[in-house]
Amino acid sequence: MKTIPSSFELIEPLTLNAWPALRQFVRDGWLLRLADGYTKRANSVQPLWPFDGETDMAGKIAWCEQVYNDAGLPAIFKLSPFSEPRNLDYLLEEASYRVVEPSCVKVRDLANLPIPSGRFRVLVEPRINEAWLSSFSVWQSLHADRLKTARLILEAPYPPKGFFTLSDDGIPVALGIGAIERGYAGLYDIVTDPFRRNEGIGEQLLLHILGWAKERGAHSSYLQVVRANAAANRLYDKLGYEDLYPYWYRVQTLNNGN
Repeated sequence: MKTIPSSFELIEPLTLNAWPALRQFVRDGWLLRLADGYTKRANSVQPLWPFDGETDMAGKIAWCEQVYNDAGLPAIFKLSPFSEPRNLDYLLEEASYRVVEPSCVKVRDLANLPIPSGRFRVLVEPRINEAWLSSFSVWQSLHADRLKTARLILEAPYPPKGFFTLSDDGIPVALGIGAIERGYAGLYDIVTDPFRRNEGIGEQLLLHILGWAKERGAHSSYLQVVRANAAANRLYDKLGYEDLYPYWYRVQTLNNGN
């Protein structure tokens, strides 16, 4: 059995709490999360804990597939080097699951934070509001059903959050969320107005979120980013984030071709 590092055991539960599913089930060390198909992280199997005595892995995978297929979704597994059993990635590959969105968890401590430039006005609210959600839905091109699900996820009261709006001349130009738990500030839904990219706005937004989190007792920050998102990775590297561990998704290939 692999030794699971303390960093994974700490950060992974924080990511689950900050981005909750609408429904979830536990079976023999696996956490199944469902949220009407909105985001893979809230609609995937998380093989978090080892389970001694497991023999029928094919049957267990088939049971997961049934749960998601009955909900009108493909089965998705979120995997990392610490997923149990250790040959799960291989088993899913043999079952024609395809790899989607190789990603990484990054972290940095909050010592020696740069000071935001002061060029933009920042508004922080403890709960989601209609103005924030309206800009977010437009910039992310969310349809009504997805917007409804996003609202339910973001309205979860724990962990405490800050919903950030960065404005230039009274017009929103960037949005983001900070979620604080156990001294860590998680960054979520960092988005910039598509017409205002490459102006350093995202960096200013992050500095405001990190400063806010530090004032509230956070000592470190984590985030999750897709490897192929070159612009986001450049920004996070510039701000001193370092890779902690990789993860990726395996997505079921359905018979209807979806």
